Amino acid sequence: MLVQQLLPADLFRNQTVFVTGGGSGINLGVAKNFAALGAHVAICGRTQEKLDAAAVELRAIGAAPGAKVCAVAADVRDAAALDAAFARSQDELGPMNVLVSGAAGNFLAPAEKLSSNGFKTVIDIDLIGSFNASRGAFAQLQQTRGCLIYISAGMAYMPHAFQAHVGAAKAGIDMLMKNLAIEWGRYGVRANSIVPGPIEGTEGLKRLANPTVKDSLVQAVPLRRMGTVDDIGQTAVFLASPLASYITGCVVVCDGGQNLVGSALFNRGAEQMLHAAGAA
Repeated sequence: MLVQQLLPADLFRNQTVFVTGGGSGINLGVAKNFAALGAHVAICGRTQEKLDAAAVELRAIGAAPGAKVCAVAADVRDAAALDAAFARSQDELGPMNVLVSGAAGNFLAPAEKLSSNGFKTVIDIDLIGSFNASRGAFAQLQQTRGCLIYISAGMAYMPHAFQAHVGAAKAGIDMLMKNLAIEWGRYGVRANSIVPGPIEGTEGLKRLANPTVKDSLVQAVPLRRMGTVDDIGQTAVFLASPLASYITGCVVVCDGGQNLVGSALFNRGAEQMLHAAGAA
C-alpha cells in the first residue's frame, strides 16, 4: 500500500527528496513513497542503467503536476562524484529538503575469514558513504531546514553472527546521525535513522536467507510476517513530514518486533509449553 492511500497526495509537492542507493530495493521503495506524495525525487547509485529503469517507475508514480525525477550515477565513496550529483539535482529539481542515505553493502562472513579489504569495503560504502552524503547535502538542507534519514540495521545494536562488518558500519551510522542531530539542530536540520526488519523481496534478504531461514525469520517476528518496502517508505515519509517536526536524533525501529529480546526463543518455547499443557 503506497502512502497516497493514507496521506494527502500533495504532501511533499515542490519538495526535493534525494535517495542514495535509490535504484533498487528498500531505497527505491522509499523513493516511490515520496514520489506518490508529490515530491521531486533524485536517486543515485553506481549503475546508470539500473537508475534509468528506476526513474521510469518513479515518473509513473509521481502524483503532483510537474513533479520531476533526476537519476544520476555516483558512488557514495567518491565525495566529489556525490557533490556533482547533488549539484545536478539542485539545478534540475531545486534545493534538497530530504536526504535519505541508504546506499549499503552486505554479505555473510565469519569474522576469522573476513578480509581487511572486505571489512573496509562495507565501512566505506555504509559509514563513509553516509558521511559523504551528509556533508555534501548540508548546504542545501541548511537552506531548506530539511532532514536527514539514514537506513540503518538491527546489527547496529544487536549483534548478529557473521555480520561484524555490517554491525560496525551501522553502529557508526547511528552515532553519526546523533552527532549531526546535535550539531545541525541549530540550523533547523533534523536527523533520524530507520532500522528495517526482514523485508520481503529485497536483494539483501535473498543473499542472507534461503527459504528455510525465511520461515524461521517469520516465526521470530512477533507480528508473524515479513516487512515490505512500503513499511519502510511510510516510516521515512513520517519522519520527513510535519508530523515528526520535533523528532530528531532517534533510531526508529520498523521490524514487527523482531528486535525484542526473547521474541524468537522464549515466546516460541512458551507457546509450545502452553500447547502441551492444553493437550494434557
